[in-house]
Amino acid sequence: MVVLAASVVTKGGKALVSRQFVPMTRIRIEGLLAAFPKLVGSGKQHTYVETENVRYVYQPIDQGNMYLLLVTNKASNILEDLDTLRVLSKVLPEYTQMQTDEEGVSRAAFDLIFAFDEVISLGHKENVTISQVRTFTEMESHEEKLHKMIIQSKINDTKDVMKRKAMEIDKHKIESMPGGGGRSHRGMGGGGYGGSGVGGYHDDMGGGRGGMGGGGFGSSGSFGDLDAGGGGGGGMGAMGGSSRGAAAPSVPSKSGPSRGLVLGGKQKQNKFLENLRAEGEAVELDSRAAAGAPRAGVPAVAREGVSLQIEEKLSVVLKKDGGLESMELQGTMMLEVSGGEEDAFIRVAINTGVNEGFQFKTHPNIDKNLHASENVLGLKDPNRPFPMGSPLGILKWRFQTTDESKVPLSINCWPSVSGGDSFVSIEYEAASAFDLHNVVIAIPLPALREPPTVNQIDGDHRYDSRRHVLYWDITLIDESNRNGSMEFVVPATESEAFFPISVDFTSKDTLCDVKVDQVTRTTDGGAVKFFGESAIVCESYQVV
Repeated sequence: MVVLAASVVTKGGKALVSRQFVPMTRIRIEGLLAAFPKLVGSGKQHTYVETENVRYVYQPIDQGNMYLLLVTNKASNILEDLDTLRVLSKVLPEYTQMQTDEEGVSRAAFDLIFAFDEVISLGHKENVTISQVRTFTEMESHEEKLHKMIIQSKINDTKDVMKRKAMEIDKHKIESMPGGGGRSHRGMGGGGYGGSGVGGYHDDMGGGRGGMGGGGFGSSGSFGDLDAGGGGGGGMGAMGGSSRGAAAPSVPSKSGPSRGLVLGGKQKQNKFLENLRAEGEAVELDSRAAAGAPRAGVPAVAREGVSLQIEEKLSVVLKKDGGLESMELQGTMMLEVSGGEEDAFIRVAINTGVNEGFQFKTHPNIDKNLHASENVLGLKDPNRPFPMGSPLGILKWRFQTTDESKVPLSINCWPSVSGGDSFVSIEYEAASAFDLHNVVIAIPLPALREPPTVNQIDGDHRYDSRRHVLYWDITLIDESNRNGSMEFVVPATESEAFFPISVDFTSKDTLCDVKVDQVTRTTDGGAVKFFGESAIVCESYQVV
């Protein structure tokens, strides 16, 4: 089968979306699409038409006002053509948000072109599902989003500072101008020719200016020494002037803008980040007040000595019908010297246990014979120090297997259709050797108007309506909950729409039995203080 082009055309022959997959001139494509409406007859049962050179395979949409069209050569397999057309007919409403009219298709034309590229490559159909097409076209970067969010948070903080500075400058200008709100003079009734009598008015600077009536010069300076910040209309000046003088606006005091204005900016920023977190984004506030961040004026306590961090990255592909397709683990031991210079002349004695199937590799500058004979990691030249202030990978290991018993967390998904609904049961089973933290199981869903109905769950759940993903959260899996399940209901859909399922977790236990026994100096053989942690992280963990 060779697909020459895929298009969405109107009944009048206008191409809303067009993508060619083999080299052809633009005039040739336009000629083929322009000829199609003339070849389609009314009342025919079949959905293809042939010419001398090509075959048109089509499907009416929007009540026959538009056509989803494949242009193939006459030698192609018609059954494969129809199967490709069926996949594209499912892709179309996915990207038009179920609005398969001319307006909806035109709005999503750019995304549809990329989606067509995922289904058809160089004229041949790719073996992909709708959920895989959506995953391939999105290709969103969590790190990029988080970086942009942090930058935006800093911009918002800078804008708050600019607003405060601008208000302070304006306040200073107001106070420095005549009648601008300094201390009122005793006996002047709080602001020059006080009252708001005949012809009186209030200027924009808050100072009372008026005619000769209603207040005149004030009596014995009552309230004359108050720092009211803007003399006002002398309503108290003659104890009997018009009460309208008390309505003069006041000028902000020297204490600057109220704290409520500053907190308001923070609240808007935090609300924005909370909304993103509610949509499934992992967001941390870029603030000193965030949990775990040191307070202003309190320096962080730095640990001195030798840091030995062990990290394993896990890549697992589980089959949706059960079993393990592949599992690969890559581990690293990182050394960082943060103490005195004498602590850089060291050797690290390790214990690697049995570890069948693991392949170990040391850094090129590490003495391989010393590691093989004594399980000690030291430089080839004992008089040479390790680099200070920067981490160095001194030992790496790799492990591959298809043994399902080695998997730390197994996932089984059982979708079934009953009536007009799909009932999906998912269960997990964790290995007894591991305690797993912050477990997140992400199940892709079809485009829904309403969130799925969760009937039963061990843990918590949240639904990302933008990505159409249901997240199953388990804070900790230990001896108390090695097994768990969840059941939810969505409108009837194909079982493949719920895959691939992605899993993420961390663990302080490692698959490789490697430990640090001691760290000693090469100069005098003395022991060196060391510290560190070990962890497993998921680089890619999916059920397909």
